Amino acid sequence: MVSRVIPVDPFDLVIFGGTGDLARRKILPGLYRRYCAGQMPEEARIIGAARTEMDAAGYREMVAEAIEEFGGKDACDNLDAFLAKLDYVAIDARGETGWAELQDLMSGKDRIEVYYFSVAPGLFGDLAERLQQWGMAGEECRIVVEKPFGRDLESARALNATLATYFKEQQIYRIDHYLGKETVQNLMAVRFGNMLFEPLWNRQYVDHIQITVAETVGVGGRGEYYDKSGAMRDMVQNHLMQLLCLIAMEPPARFDPDAVRDEKLKVIRAIDPVLPHHLVRGQYEAEEGNEEDAPSYRDAVGNPRSRTESFVALKAHISNWRWHGTPFYLRTGKRMVARSSEITVVFKDTPHSIFAEDAGRHRNVLSIRLQPNEGITLGVTIKEPGPGGMRLVDVPLDMTFAEALGPDGGDQVDAYERLIMDVIRGNQTLFMRDDEVEAAWAWTDPIIQGWEARHDVPKPYDSGSAGPTDATEMMRRDGREWRKVSP
Repeated sequence: MVSRVIPVDPFDLVIFGGTGDLARRKILPGLYRRYCAGQMPEEARIIGAARTEMDAAGYREMVAEAIEEFGGKDACDNLDAFLAKLDYVAIDARGETGWAELQDLMSGKDRIEVYYFSVAPGLFGDLAERLQQWGMAGEECRIVVEKPFGRDLESARALNATLATYFKEQQIYRIDHYLGKETVQNLMAVRFGNMLFEPLWNRQYVDHIQITVAETVGVGGRGEYYDKSGAMRDMVQNHLMQLLCLIAMEPPARFDPDAVRDEKLKVIRAIDPVLPHHLVRGQYEAEEGNEEDAPSYRDAVGNPRSRTESFVALKAHISNWRWHGTPFYLRTGKRMVARSSEITVVFKDTPHSIFAEDAGRHRNVLSIRLQPNEGITLGVTIKEPGPGGMRLVDVPLDMTFAEALGPDGGDQVDAYERLIMDVIRGNQTLFMRDDEVEAAWAWTDPIIQGWEARHDVPKPYDSGSAGPTDATEMMRRDGREWRKVSP
């Protein structure tokens, strides 16, 4: 199966923070792959903007090295043509340096203008103000804002208000790369494009739902930031919340940005407060025998008394007609046994089993894998082959995209590539709206304030494990168990 590539209109993309880690690892290699795929018009321009002093030739050399290091160099043999589209401006977000040069580059061009804020959140307001001041914040331009979008409800509201001073909501694209993954979008196709699932997608047939985002890496070079943030702010409030919304929301009236985001917002506002005994926080310990290369969380962040969590597991309930009484279990952590992101829908047992007890207990389980090996698996109960009587086994109906869709369909587009192209098209469906961000913080803040008031200390867990044993016990009390974290 060959995927269709639909070119976008001519555009100018300015990447503030164009020499930074995200630009080098994801944005620029992704843009090169879109160029090689034929999605980028010849008139397109990409302008790096950062404090680093260099000229356009130096920037092109840096981008070529980034593409070589982080992937994309084999996408086609036309790297020089792509590099010719690049320019660079040394700029000061809080000063005047470079803004006149950027204005000259952007003036007189009848095309889409996109400004990507790949910088620290503290600079968002400064950049927005400078763009307005220098006449580059026209009604047709768009800005892309990276997370973290605030660290609590108050700061998120302040940031929304600042951006709203200079840009309309329709111009602001708050990016969450998880929503650009192929499987996340396929989740909507599976739910709303198949009569098979939607009638069963409710409290009557679903026993519970699990959402797991497990990482094998530690905090690495993000220690200073992460120790002020933690897994709740860094992962649950945005990534896991977005996955929860897509799995739980009502069918929108149509597939357009505001209709989809309206339904997601309803889910967030319907989530009950999380009770203390439905919450587990953890901190990873050093890897035994490899303490130097894999230190404990506290050693990694340089804070021997840190109470910041690198792991969170919680049980949530959504108070609406579709999901009342159905638990949602969310779990994320660093230094876990495998890198895996998965949504699991566990259906209830049949009302009555006609088979003998030794046939075993079996359930249908729908597994949506976001990474690695994106795909969807449905567990179906069948008779075990052979003459041994009626014994039941579970077998998977597996749609691993790389296998089911062939070599072209299996070559998945990176999430950043897809989302940037959506910005160029003006499609906000996969981007968060201001009220959605604030509603997520309104649910998250009381959880954080609660454990701070109780002086909770995260539970230690071994590096390379599935997290603290308390998380396992939380599930066991409900007569359930976590899905195995596996690569």
